[in-house]
Amino acid sequence: MKITILSLVLLCLPALPAETVVDLLQQKTLQNIAEIDKKLDGVLGVAAIDLTTGQMMHYHGDVVFPQASSIKIPILIRMFRAARDGEFSLNDPITLTPKDKVGGSGHLQQELAKGPVTLSIRDLVTAMIETSDNTATNRCIAMVKMERVNRMLDEMGFLNTRLRRIMMDTAAAGRDEENVSTPNEMARLVEKIYRKEAAHEEDCNEMLSIMKRVKASMRKAVPPNVEVASKPGGVPGVKCETGIIYLPDRPFVLSVMSTFVNPSATPVEDVTRVVYAHFERLARSNKFGNQWR
Repeated sequence: MKITILSLVLLCLPALPAETVVDLLQQKTLQNIAEIDKKLDGVLGVAAIDLTTGQMMHYHGDVVFPQASSIKIPILIRMFRAARDGEFSLNDPITLTPKDKVGGSGHLQQELAKGPVTLSIRDLVTAMIETSDNTATNRCIAMVKMERVNRMLDEMGFLNTRLRRIMMDTAAAGRDEENVSTPNEMARLVEKIYRKEAAHEEDCNEMLSIMKRVKASMRKAVPPNVEVASKPGGVPGVKCETGIIYLPDRPFVLSVMSTFVNPSATPVEDVTRVVYAHFERLARSNKFGNQWR
């Protein structure tokens, strides 16, 4: 038998894994996400991680998007790490004065209009996430320093996730100094909180309990009996959200990012419904699609 050079090359190539029915289902889900993007007045990026298998699916997952208030997730991690290292206690009191007041989201600006406000550092970080309070966020950044947040992200391998400015710094935004990440990196970052790899186990549990207080687009898109721990973000032209959806038997991380969008666009909610349907189908089926439950 004559053996050609092409035959030898083919024999040396590694065998590609066979495509599975789960792979085909994932392709259909990504097509459905692409349909949302096609109709969207703007651009879209999505990443989802199956917390049962660790498999990720993504759509424009490596593209850098602005984060708005979703960047508060790495600040939250840095605050808990600093407390664990003894730099301060989360129970320590901290006093804010009217000069600390920052506009945009949050409730502290109304309280500071009446005078100084004293609260615990734990309440400060909770306000940063639960009501996305910008005054609380800027104080947290001042406490742990922007460069230390970014150094932590470097050490964790998230080189495209960057805290570049404090909240409501319109001059910095005008210089393109935006807080940024990718769908893949933010999904992996939140996965590390879920798997207790981002910080001490107790601290990861507390971070997730704070994120579960948030009521945003992901919460609206899933049944009320399913827990959600997330952090949305939004500025004019930008809507995003990253979090964990605790679907029984098939929890997953989801990161949805959009920019250049019309103010009336709701891509996070639409994408969450599509991805939830994907994992809900997996939850009630075996790996071949037999809905035996």
